Formats: sequence, C-alpha cells, structure tokens
Amino acid sequence: MAISVPTDLARTVQALRQHFNDVILPLWAGRGFNERMDLPYEALAGDTGLPLPVQRYRAMACARQLYVYACAPGAAYAHHADRLFDALLRHFRDDVHGGWRYSIDVEGLPLDDAQDLYTHAFVVFACAAYFERSHRAEARQAMLQTAQQIEARFRREDGRYHASMSADWQQALAGPAQNPVMHLTEAYLAASRVAEPAWFAQTLRGLAQSVADTFLHAPTLCITEAPSGQADNHIEPGHQFEWFVLLNSAPAVFADLELPLMLPRGCAWAREQGVAVRTAGVCAALYEDGRIKDPTERIWAQAEYARYLAASGEWAELTRQLQQFQSRFLHPGGWRECLDGSGRLARADMPSSTPYHLATCYAALPTV
Repeated sequence: MAISVPTDLARTVQALRQHFNDVILPLWAGRGFNERMDLPYEALAGDTGLPLPVQRYRAMACARQLYVYACAPGAAYAHHADRLFDALLRHFRDDVHGGWRYSIDVEGLPLDDAQDLYTHAFVVFACAAYFERSHRAEARQAMLQTAQQIEARFRREDGRYHASMSADWQQALAGPAQNPVMHLTEAYLAASRVAEPAWFAQTLRGLAQSVADTFLHAPTLCITEAPSGQADNHIEPGHQFEWFVLLNSAPAVFADLELPLMLPRGCAWAREQGVAVRTAGVCAALYEDGRIKDPTERIWAQAEYARYLAASGEWAELTRQLQQFQSRFLHPGGWRECLDGSGRLARADMPSSTPYHLATCYAALPTV
C-alpha cells in the first residue's frame, strides 16, 4: 500500500529501485550467469562486471539468486528463475543422504558435501518464493522436505541447532551459531505464507525463545554471534537490525516472547555504538563492551539498517541514510561490496549473493 513520505525519500527510493531493475537484474541474468551450468558465477569484477575465475559454485548462492528472480517481474525473469530452480535440484541435492551439499567444483562435481544449516535455510526461503511465483509442486515439496530434514537432523534435544553436519548426518561439525538460525527464521516466515502456517508458527516461537536463551547478551540486549559466555564473542549491528525486521514482520507469531520485547533496546545500543554519525555507515562488528572490533562497512549491513529505519517509520533518517548508501555503495555498473573504516573500497568483487540483500531491502522500503 502506498503511503505518504517526504519527496526526497520518494525520489531516492525510486532511483534505487530503478538501479536494481536497470543494472543488477540484467547483469546477473546476463554476463553473471554461466549458461553451461545454469548457475550464477560466484562473483563479478566490480569495475568491469566480468566473471572472476571460478573455483566453486555454492548452493546458497544459487538459492539467493533464485529468490531474487522469483520476485522479479516479467516473463523473462520467471524463466530465469525456472532455470535456477532446476539447477539447484540438479547440482546440489544429495540424493544419497538427503539434504543439500554445500558446493560443487567448476565441472559440477561435489566439492564440499557438508550439510550446512545456513544453506538449508536459504533453500527453504528460495523455494517458498519460487513456489509463490511458479506454483510448481516440486518447489513446495522441496521446501517442506528440507524443513523436515532441518528439524530432524540439525535440531538438538535442547532445541538449539547445529550449524553444520557431516554429509551422512552422523557427526556434528559445528555447534549453535546465530547467523544460520536467523536465516532459518527468515525462511520459516516465508514458508508459512505458502504452506503449513500453524506448524511453522509454532516452530518459530520455539526458535525465537531458544535464540533469547542462547544468544541474548544481557548488558546490551543484543544478539551475539556465538552462544552467550563464549570467549571472543562479538555483536554485529547489522544482525540486530535484521532480527528486528524479521520479528516485526510477524507480530502475531512472536507475541509476548522475550526476544521482540528486548531487541528494540539492543538495536538502539547497536545504533549508538556501531553507526557512524556523519555517513550513517554501519560497522561490521563490535566487542560486547561497545568498542569497534571491525570497522569495515559491508553493503548488506547498510541494507539491513535501511530496512530497520523503514520498519520504524523514521523517514528523515531513512532519507539521509539511503542517500549516503546510494552515493557511497552504488555505481553505474553495480555496487561496492565493502568499504574500510576510512570509506575506501575494501573489496573489489561483486558476489552473487549480494543482490538478495538489495532485493529484500528495496522491498521493505515504502511504496511511493
């Protein structure tokens, strides 16, 4: 629904969406797409937009691109989403053990067969969006089967989730971590809109309470990256904003739980400590005492801050932040992935996983 916003904000939002439609979508459906493999290249050169030498293809990157084109308008992009979905199943589905392999090599042979929760979450997320677009039964089936595998294989008896399992599911390779569970929340919210809403809502409530019990840092009310009390833990401001948007998107699902009640104060702390006053740039990581651990400004964190400001209805600050974002991170051929603490380019490539962040950000901005 269109709402009334300041003129400067309306113009900026329109320009950002036009850049995405005119530059980003054609780029990754064109020179960013390997026609032989039916997969996106892992990264393009930031200056030329040409593919960088291929070392691997990841299921997660394919799934993120599937989401982007499942949401993009027009028959050509719908066909591109078809190709990505078919390639996801063909290259990455583990028909021996079930689940999804992490990556394949340049010839399409298995490279890393680990069962990765982050990857599985994005398969659920992308299949939900693709089913909504295509109504293909295979997409709904893949989404629900993957969710069942997640609950049966990754979830521990204490309600937490292993971040990684061996290919045969017999060994835990990595214990609980915040980031995969956040994207699992995102995935289950998307899935609940197309299938089994009651089951997903119940699972999401348990997941959110587990996150509060495991990752909520009492002094700051922020969500840490590793379980509370773990040595060398840290806080990523971008993830606070991302969690806020997810919880805010489904108030009925998360009603009366600890996490949505506490997190607004955590976001305020992260904003105070981790967002630059002059540029509105979001730093990568903070120590738990508020000192900056990593001053790098990654484009995804800027996108999540914009979503947070939009969800909060802070139009004046959103206008300023988006204008800074546009001038500092976007260029006529694409985007700048990372800036260092002084605002200089810190990473020269454009990963195939980044358009997902731009797409979710722009979708959350007001329709004007």
